[in-house]
Amino acid sequence: MSTNIKESNIPTKRTCGTMDLHHELLNQSDKYARKREEIEVMTSEFISGVRIQTEREIVKIPVVVHVVWNTEEQNISDAQIQSQIDVLNRDFRATNKDITKVPSPWKDLVADARIEFHLAKKDPEGDPSTGITRTHTTKTEFTDTDGLEQSIKSKAAGGADAWPADRYLNIWVCQLGKGLLGYAQFPGGAPKTDGVVILHTAFGTVGTADIPEYPFNLGRTATHEIGHWLNLFHIWADDDENGSPDVCAKSDEVADTPNQGTRNTGKPPFPHISCNNGPNGDMYMNYMDYVDDDTMVMFTKDQVARIDACLEGPRSSFLTNQVE
Repeated sequence: MSTNIKESNIPTKRTCGTMDLHHELLNQSDKYARKREEIEVMTSEFISGVRIQTEREIVKIPVVVHVVWNTEEQNISDAQIQSQIDVLNRDFRATNKDITKVPSPWKDLVADARIEFHLAKKDPEGDPSTGITRTHTTKTEFTDTDGLEQSIKSKAAGGADAWPADRYLNIWVCQLGKGLLGYAQFPGGAPKTDGVVILHTAFGTVGTADIPEYPFNLGRTATHEIGHWLNLFHIWADDDENGSPDVCAKSDEVADTPNQGTRNTGKPPFPHISCNNGPNGDMYMNYMDYVDDDTMVMFTKDQVARIDACLEGPRSSFLTNQVE
């Protein structure tokens, strides 16, 4: 571990702020609430076959990484950024070597999402770009509860402005507070805040993420958060929020993921049973659970169907996106 990284800034359990932000936006914006309802109706129609589905080609998504740094160490290297892109391309194409960890009952459910990512070669004005922006900030950390403003995504507030969200996947990399590893904005939110935010020590596999025995050093936080960006929910459907007495009531709206009572962390044993989902139990090795990076290894076929619906609907601009 680098001696400059404070132990207090290294989370030991996965924490994702996506649902906190989602609920805050629902409370603050009627427009967002209506749009989310429309997206879920469209998604249901797509999956049920009401809408015509066509087999799509591999979607190639241009990425811009906004590095927002306070200390020199947070100004992560190009190599660390590329290492994260490499992870995403393995995970979303189901070519990650650790996919062999999927238990035999679920091997047939493993799915290739047919999405590839690359750093943008041109900026919004069409000029050559590395797909990386770098912004020095006086802010020592950012959070997920900045509501409609989300200061990390605003140059005026100490962050970096988004590139057009219908043409690029915006990823902000910074020092997050509250023990957060990352968070995303679901489809349907404001374009100026659209994208994902990742703690710099959980981004990629080298540089500040290269910490021995750190459970989040394989780049899976970005895989998880981009899953949200593509309209996937947590696999346990956040049933455990606010001390809910019935943790088996809600669904992640994915048919082939077992109903699961609560989040799994660390490295659970197989099977880990909840909500009468035996004999195989929770699909804790799914990217949308909260387990360690070396334990989450798969998306399912029906999760990819939700991703397909997202790409046909709120993120359809990426099907015809000509940005390099």
